[in-house]
Amino acid sequence: MKQKIKNIILQAAADAHKNGLLPSAIFPPADVEAPKTEAHGDFSTNIAMVMASVQNRLIKKPPRKIAEAILAHLKDPDRLIAKTEIAGPGFINFFINISAWHPVLNEIHEADGRYGASAIGNGKKIQVEFVSANPTGPLHVGHGRGAAVGDSVANILSFCGYDVQREYYINDSGRQINTLGRSVFLRCKELSGQKTDFPEDCYQGDYIRDIAAKVREQKGDALLAQEESQAIAHCARLAADDILAGIRQDLADFGVSFDRWYSEQSLFDAGVVTAVIEDFRKRETIYEKDGALWFRTSDYGDEKDRVVVRSNGQTTYFASDIAYHQDKFRRGFDRVVDVWGADHHGYIPRMSASVQASGHSKEQFHVILVHLVNLLRAGQPVAMSTRSGEFVTLQDVVNEVGKDAARFIFLTRHYESPLDFDLELAKQKSNDNPVYYVQYVHARISSIIAKGEERGIRISEMLKNSKLSETLPLLKEAEEIQLMKTLVRYPEVVETAGQFMEPHRITYFLMSLATEFHAYYNKHKVLADDPLLSAGRLYLVLAIQKVIRNGLRLLGVSAPEKM
Repeated sequence: MKQKIKNIILQAAADAHKNGLLPSAIFPPADVEAPKTEAHGDFSTNIAMVMASVQNRLIKKPPRKIAEAILAHLKDPDRLIAKTEIAGPGFINFFINISAWHPVLNEIHEADGRYGASAIGNGKKIQVEFVSANPTGPLHVGHGRGAAVGDSVANILSFCGYDVQREYYINDSGRQINTLGRSVFLRCKELSGQKTDFPEDCYQGDYIRDIAAKVREQKGDALLAQEESQAIAHCARLAADDILAGIRQDLADFGVSFDRWYSEQSLFDAGVVTAVIEDFRKRETIYEKDGALWFRTSDYGDEKDRVVVRSNGQTTYFASDIAYHQDKFRRGFDRVVDVWGADHHGYIPRMSASVQASGHSKEQFHVILVHLVNLLRAGQPVAMSTRSGEFVTLQDVVNEVGKDAARFIFLTRHYESPLDFDLELAKQKSNDNPVYYVQYVHARISSIIAKGEERGIRISEMLKNSKLSETLPLLKEAEEIQLMKTLVRYPEVVETAGQFMEPHRITYFLMSLATEFHAYYNKHKVLADDPLLSAGRLYLVLAIQKVIRNGLRLLGVSAPEKM
């Protein structure tokens, strides 16, 4: 509807120019938006003020005169507009005919599961890499928020016409894996009865003891008879495999799957990291200083150059990350999206520099930073201590509140904002629980449709009738019109969520739509005494149900028939 109004405005401005009322044929970008105040109509545009600005010196008319010229040439063959008015310094307000909102219901029923989809992606290949937690311990609540954000962003981008691949980067190389192996090895020694000092820099959680018990069950005392470095490497491999299997299961239970699990170690095994470093050395993008190798990231906007190989010959994480991101583009992705924790903010400039140094634009690399989750129980903070290894895992949260509640609540705020997650609230079957509030609309409409069929009003037969000419004009209550206006906005909300990679826009929309439905349901009988009115209202609420279902699907949340 917004685009239709915009087209009408631009055509009117062009006609006004042809008739000599507007000397310029150049029409600058202007907004067409829904006013915050209902009295100002359904849509409003600032085109007259933009055209009268000092940037358009050819038009020497005040905004209100320009607005009058545009309205004088307004053509509305589809009779969308009930009336127009010029307000304030030159805003043009549009009031839409009630009948113009009805077609959205037909569009929803015809598109069904594809309502809201778009082709803005035009098939471009995008990789979304998310979670990518080190296989050194179970996923915690923060990983859960990152998983929900990454998976939903991928869903939305796919729905907007992009060719999307989800990827998990397994950090299975380097110091943290060696520390994991050492932690398990020391616990194995304890289990064998040897007195052992357990350093603070080792992983402290009980899960390390559990893995050590598994290792001893497999290897027995033979492990301790090995040369210590070999024993630690063996423990590291077994522990990382065990933890990664748990991560895979936790993510599957959370409704998250990946197209590819990419091993960091594979980059070293294939010699890719060494080859990339040598290539950049030849181009003098990497240089030697103080016995170390440095990347000229400052040439691309970073605050200083960064080490890729230390003076002891050990590569940094940055080195393998450079090779990894080069491989992403080598695989043909037009754009890569990384979902990181907010504490990685300072890492963005150097990675962006490496992407640009590889011959790609900085716009092809995008990082989503996911902020912390404050876990609460009935409003009180839940104590978590990473030093002692005692923390609330993602599995703990899913087991307690369910996948749907966890995912929805993780997405109720912009990922750049801290999030309070109350476990008790997430379990409530009340309007205070946002996921219950939205899902209940879907379930309630299923109940209404079932009751309608008991009364002989079969929605499936209605959908076969393409005319519905007798029922749609009966939908004229203020709440019905508002619901249709909201449904019209859904495709734009999805497109904007895809453009800015912000899934919380879908969550907000669904909560707003649920609020409007509850208000409508409490004031009007869907199954009225008039069969035709009942049929029209069923047609409306089924459209609402489909949009609720489509939106929840983008968030990875189920749409239950009963609750």
